[in-house]
Amino acid sequence: MKIADIVFLAFFIFMSILAVCFTIRDKAAAKTDPRNRTPEATLMLIAALFGSFAMYITMQIIRHKTKHPKFMVGIPILMVVHAALIVLYFVLLRPILV
Repeated sequence: MKIADIVFLAFFIFMSILAVCFTIRDKAAAKTDPRNRTPEATLMLIAALFGSFAMYITMQIIRHKTKHPKFMVGIPILMVVHAALIVLYFVLLRPILV
């Protein structure tokens, strides 16, 4: 495994954990203290930084923001973009980094 693979995998795992934590925290704040919510822009930024897969799954499990088109359309679009970037990395860039 190349160092670039390890860095990418570590970043992906970190962003996934961050996405799950922020989504769960926002759901809890929505129930208890609405003044302490995580801004939607922050949630979308985390999703855009490769947290989209984990955030989407978490949102479906805890039923959070599932009626917001920004999230129910935007995050799947990010998932497709991220999947394409991952494929491009492994097909095009990784062989070059040998």
